[in-house]
Amino acid sequence: MEALLYEPLKEGKVRCGLCHHRCVIKPGRRGICQVRENREGRLDTLVYGKLIARHIDPIEKKPLFHVMPGSRSYSIATVGCNFSCRFCQNADIAQLPADHGGRILGETASPESVAAAAEAGGCRSIAYTYTEPTIYFEMALATARIARQQGIRNVFVSNGYMTPAAVEMLAPVLDAANIDLKGFSEEFYKTYCGARLAPVLETLKALKAAGIFLEVTTLVIPGLNDAPAELEALAGFVCTELGPDTPWHISRFHPCYRLTDRPPTPVETLKAAREIGAAAGLRYIYLGNVPGSGGEDTVCPACGSAVILRQGFRVVENRLKHGACPDCGEAIPGVGL
Repeated sequence: MEALLYEPLKEGKVRCGLCHHRCVIKPGRRGICQVRENREGRLDTLVYGKLIARHIDPIEKKPLFHVMPGSRSYSIATVGCNFSCRFCQNADIAQLPADHGGRILGETASPESVAAAAEAGGCRSIAYTYTEPTIYFEMALATARIARQQGIRNVFVSNGYMTPAAVEMLAPVLDAANIDLKGFSEEFYKTYCGARLAPVLETLKALKAAGIFLEVTTLVIPGLNDAPAELEALAGFVCTELGPDTPWHISRFHPCYRLTDRPPTPVETLKAAREIGAAAGLRYIYLGNVPGSGGEDTVCPACGSAVILRQGFRVVENRLKHGACPDCGEAIPGVGL
């Protein structure tokens, strides 16, 4: 299928305009994501309608804690990614084409069948997740348009590397997104992700300006992105540019893929990061991958009452009344609260 957002160049080359890599691709070659190929001067997507994963998940697993808490989300993915994170937690599918000679796997599915399955499964949203949804943009966009017509919301779990043109096309049908802000230095992004920081910050601001509800996740890796000064700068950006009500998920790292020389993140490091975020002015901060820590509850910033209690990805009690704290009336930001 012909891809969206590309332009022809001389000598049969094309320039992809989907993500900030803006790959210039020769005939017969693919972009960095390994799922968009130049076929005789036409850029084709190789993963349209080829799902490598489809599951019904709690929305909290994305993680999205301020989007229809306790609801189910129909979650889909294709193979491929435009990043090469050494710590990729879904490398078996995200890095499959890159690690296996461009191999493309997936079960056939249409946008219509995905939306129908979501409705049949009692899901209130479709999540484009597991791998990077930007690289299966055409499939995601077509599905999201159908879902929106059926009253089903759409959410992205993304690395935030999409171009302004992609944001503009997606914004009318996207309700919320969790964006991985993986660190706050260009060196970290270059060395450990194969990307740049600045475009991610641009995308975050563009999504915010488009009216899409944002949550941000940072996987804190010992010795790489956990310096207090870096976390202070990151939290300061989120608070200043995205707003103090932007939920920030601070997740614990576990060794995986090509980054196995680091220990799991000490819980004390995560708690220190939470204090840094609070000092920066963020009002909703969560600890991820630390079951039983109490860091998963939504707490009213005005009176301190726990308004949504969670155990892992399960909502134990939702005390919100019409999207507000039942004790003091403070409005809690989000979608469908």
